[in-house]
Amino acid sequence: MRLNLRVWRQKNADAEGAMSTYEVDGISPDMSFLEMLDTLNEELILRGDDPVAFDHDCREGICGACSLVIDGEAHGPERTTTCQLHMRSFRDGDTIDVEPWRAAAFPVVKDLVVDRSAFDRIIQAGGYVTAPTGAAPEAHATPVPKPDADLAFEHAECIGCGACVAACPNGAAMLFTSAKVNHLNVLPQGAPERETRVLDMVAQMDEEGFGGCTLAGECATACPKGIPLTSITGMNKEWLRATRKVSKR
Repeated sequence: MRLNLRVWRQKNADAEGAMSTYEVDGISPDMSFLEMLDTLNEELILRGDDPVAFDHDCREGICGACSLVIDGEAHGPERTTTCQLHMRSFRDGDTIDVEPWRAAAFPVVKDLVVDRSAFDRIIQAGGYVTAPTGAAPEAHATPVPKPDADLAFEHAECIGCGACVAACPNGAAMLFTSAKVNHLNVLPQGAPERETRVLDMVAQMDEEGFGGCTLAGECATACPKGIPLTSITGMNKEWLRATRKVSKR
C-alpha cells in the first residue's frame, strides 16, 4: 500500500507544533501501525531528517506505552492498542492523521510523545495495599469470593495507556482512576486503605488538572481492555462511602 501520512511534529514541549505530510510506500497489510511508523522513520533517517518520536515498548498490547490518536480516534479505528492495530484496517491511498493524546494533564514532550506521569502520581496516592514483608502467603490463606475476584480482575486489566483521557471530551481520568480504585477495594487485602485510597486518589486526580466527568461514555468505548463505564459509578459509591465514614470520626 501507498499511504499519505499527516503527522504531528513538535520539537519540544515549549515549541509550537504542526502537521507534516509524508508519503510511505510498500506498506504490507500485515504490518502493525508502529511497524509502518518504523518504515517512515527509516526513510527519514536515510534522508538525514529527524525521525518521528513516538512511545512504544512491548508491542504486545500489554504495557500501554503506545498512545496515538489516529484519524481522530484513540488507538485508531479498531478497539485495540496502537501496537496491535494492523494496516489491513486501512486502504491503499488513504490519508491518515496521526496525533498525540490531547489533554491538559498530558503535555507533549516531543512529536507524538506525551508525559503521562500524572497517572503515576495517582497510583502513588493510593494504588497499593498494606502487605507484610517475608515469605509469600499460601494461595488460599485469604479466601476471595469468585464474584469479587472476577470484578477485581476485570479492573486489573487496565494498562494505563490513557486512551480514556484522550477520548473524553472533557479530558477526564475517571475511568483510569476508578479501575485502579475498584481493583483493590473489592479485595480483602485492600480493606485497610479502602477509605483513604479512594479519597487520596480522587484528590490527586483533581490536582493533576484532568477534566470533570459528565459520563459521556467515550472513555469506555475507546478503552482497549474493555473497562466498563460502571467502573466510574462504582468508584463514586466508594467515594461517598468514604466521605461519610470519615465525617463521622
